[in-house]
Amino acid sequence: MLTEREKTVIREWNEFAAKMPPSLPEMRKALDAESAKMNVDPPEVGAIHQNVELRPGLRADVIVPKGAGPHPVMLYIHGGGWIMGSPKTHDKLAKQFAAEGYLTINLDYRLAPENPFPAGIDDCVFAAKWIASNAKRWNGDASRLAIGGDSAGGNLTAATLVALSSDASAPKARAGVLIYGVFDFPALLERTKNNPMLEGMTRAYLGSQYPAALTDPRVSPMRGVKAGALPPCFVICGTADELLAESKSMAEALRRANIESELHLMEEMPHAFMQMNELSACREGLKSMFAFLHRHV
Repeated sequence: MLTEREKTVIREWNEFAAKMPPSLPEMRKALDAESAKMNVDPPEVGAIHQNVELRPGLRADVIVPKGAGPHPVMLYIHGGGWIMGSPKTHDKLAKQFAAEGYLTINLDYRLAPENPFPAGIDDCVFAAKWIASNAKRWNGDASRLAIGGDSAGGNLTAATLVALSSDASAPKARAGVLIYGVFDFPALLERTKNNPMLEGMTRAYLGSQYPAALTDPRVSPMRGVKAGALPPCFVICGTADELLAESKSMAEALRRANIESELHLMEEMPHAFMQMNELSACREGLKSMFAFLHRHV
């Protein structure tokens, strides 16, 4: 049962989400302000290297765990509807991975509509390959790679894993973390016809390739799930999240493909709850997620 404080945290988040301003610059500014509340009191880590250049136009925050290592590596891909968000909006969550011992690459991939598909997914795939050659700079063990992300980042995580599986020269992740992501756009848009914001984000993300690219596995990665295509995956979503059906469908697709996975459905939790440490379900979700990663990575 939710405490009164937890109910207040969820209500305030839902009110924020319902009142997003109409213009994209204002939306980005509002998310930055709201995310600042979620990023208070981050855990201690060994070191933080901000804005490390992976290639021209692509940067990441590199967060180094305490201890000598070698450290397993987490490539973290933030959410924000493909049009918002940054390593800054997900700073605390990224540092929580580092506090668990993972060299964490908090990626600042290119956003739409300025850089529509496939810019974002191309950046994510490049980052995974970059890690294979560069993790050792911070005593990271690139052979122990996990890739994770939330919301739009969950979509990009799954798409990156599918893309890497078809590239014989690419590194292979040992685990995927899929946090309330979008995995099949045609099915989602059919279910949410009364959600103009979601359709607007989709159109902004795909640009001139909307709607032709909706079934591309780099956009709808559930359509690329087959035996051997993904590593063991941790899937988590709240039961009050409009994307709940997406996580359920992805977990079922993984099961049919005989890919090891765990599905965690957290009662009464809204979208973005894994950044709300005041919620007991967030803390429980983090504990389960890290346990899964420690077993597989």
